[in-house]
This record gives sequence, structure tokens and C-alpha cells, in this order.
Amino acid sequence: MNAAEIARKRLIEIVRERSFSTGSETKLASGRSSAFYFNMKPTMLDPEGANLIATLILERLKGSAAELVGGLEMGAVPLAVATAVLSHTGPRPLRAFFVRKQAKEHGARKLVEGLGPGEDLNGKRVVILEDVTTTGGSSLKAIEAVRADGGIVDQVITVVDRLEGAQDAFKTAGVAFSALLTAADFR
Repeated sequence: MNAAEIARKRLIEIVRERSFSTGSETKLASGRSSAFYFNMKPTMLDPEGANLIATLILERLKGSAAELVGGLEMGAVPLAVATAVLSHTGPRPLRAFFVRKQAKEHGARKLVEGLGPGEDLNGKRVVILEDVTTTGGSSLKAIEAVRADGGIVDQVITVVDRLEGAQDAFKTAGVAFSALLTAADFR
């Protein structure tokens, strides 16, 4: 077993322990209901969980021309930060950003946050991150905002794909998609 396979196996254990539940019907961000639920925040905010996720994301990005990682608030924020921090120790540091669901009514009033003065996404290669993907709606909102700012969306990487249609939605949007884990890992 190689290092990535070991990290993935351990991540499944942490998600099962900290972020996965079954039994009662839960309403998802997509509007659908499900008898199983992933609340990824306990895993994403766990030191080992965050490190494993960032390690596996960076493994997926080997050979990629990506310059930034980010996605829709709230789920993508800890993912982007952990990935950016860990990337600093590697051959190619990646900066992080996030997309607000709605621009603030004060301050800079931007949808895309985390860029320094004079920085923008124009012409930059971006990877969209997501904690849990059902239909892809959250990432599609982030893709729209990134493209509106001139960014080039390289791909979407999710921690867990619920296997409920996201792959087709990203194919239609012309964006590559991959998942570190899927719902099948928890059955």
C-alpha cells in the first residue's frame, strides 16, 4: 500500500468516526433528504483529518498548473486553508481564496475573498474544493463567481461525493471532477 492509499484509508476511519451518521432523515444543501449524512466540519477541523485531506488534495494536484485553491463558503474554507498551508512545504505553494454566498453590504463588497491588494483571478488557474458533493450546486456557484472574475477553473475536488449526480453536472459545465472518497466507502 502506498502513502496515498494509507492516508485515504485513515481518512475514511476519521470521517466514519467524526463526520458520518445514519438513521434519521436529514435535509441536504441540495434540498434532497437522505438517511445518511456527512457533517465534514469535525473532520476538516481535526488536525489529522485536515492534514490527510490536504495531503490527498495535493497528491491529486501533482502535475496540475493550478495557482489557487478555494470554493464556496463555508465548506471550502478549511479545505483551502489546510491545502495552502501544506503546499507551502512543497515544490509549488498554492494560495487560497473563498467565494461568499452573497457579497457583504459593507467593506469591499466582493464575492471572491482572500486575494491581496491588486490581485485578482483573471487568467489564474483555479481548483474548486468542496467538502461534500451531492448535485454539485455549491461548486457550480463558486465556478460561476471564479469565471466572472476571469479565473480558469482547472477542476473540482471534493472530499466526499454522495454519488447523486454531481459528476454529470460538472461534465455539462466542462469541468473535471474527482472525489477523495465516495458514499460507497461508507456502506
